Amino acid sequence: MCLLGGGRDDDHVVPLLTDALVGAGRVRVLLVIEADDHESVPRWRRLAQLAGADAEVVSLVEGDRFETEDVQDIDALVVGGGLTPAYARAFADVAPLVRERVAGGMPYIGFSAGSAIAASSALVGGWRLDGVPVASEDAAEEEDELLVVPGLGLVPFAVDVHAAQWGTVTRLTAAVAAGLVPSGYGVDEHTALVVTDPGSTPTVAGLGAAWHVAPGGRSALVTRLTARG
Repeated sequence: MCLLGGGRDDDHVVPLLTDALVGAGRVRVLLVIEADDHESVPRWRRLAQLAGADAEVVSLVEGDRFETEDVQDIDALVVGGGLTPAYARAFADVAPLVRERVAGGMPYIGFSAGSAIAASSALVGGWRLDGVPVASEDAAEEEDELLVVPGLGLVPFAVDVHAAQWGTVTRLTAAVAAGLVPSGYGVDEHTALVVTDPGSTPTVAGLGAAWHVAPGGRSALVTRLTARG
């Protein structure tokens, strides 16, 4: 499993996707987009092609939901970025099937929102905790209070994204300290958290860091992990 923190620089995204999709046959990219978004689908077609994948790109407009057929008959699943609460809603009906497929060996590659919803308890937005700001409102995903919802259940920890770039490490730290999520990783852009087994310690690939947040009494402990150690 490969959970990317996002990023717009294709030169740095493509190598991470290439590594994650080695040996994959039929790849499907699932996107949740705004009605006027005419860029995401062609971008993901280009990214998949550059990563050497034979990929089909399927997109839904925010508010719609994926169906069983969207996650069947494929060898690898890529879930892209956008409004994270909309992704959580879009996958609500097929989450058990995604868990089953991934448990059976299907690679899952998340990108931004696709990484955040991989968690059992997914931190999908918000910028206040009990009315007090804990992150920039720009990273709120159209939510006010921190919002944790059922995710895909692929990993036991929360995942926040654009960590250093959007300052979401403070949001994740607040969520862990408050007991909203058990622990978490904040993943920088152009960086991947690589999970070989949900029970093992993930590794980091790419340019940036993954910020591991663990509970520490009434506080939280933050450790910065990079591919370089």
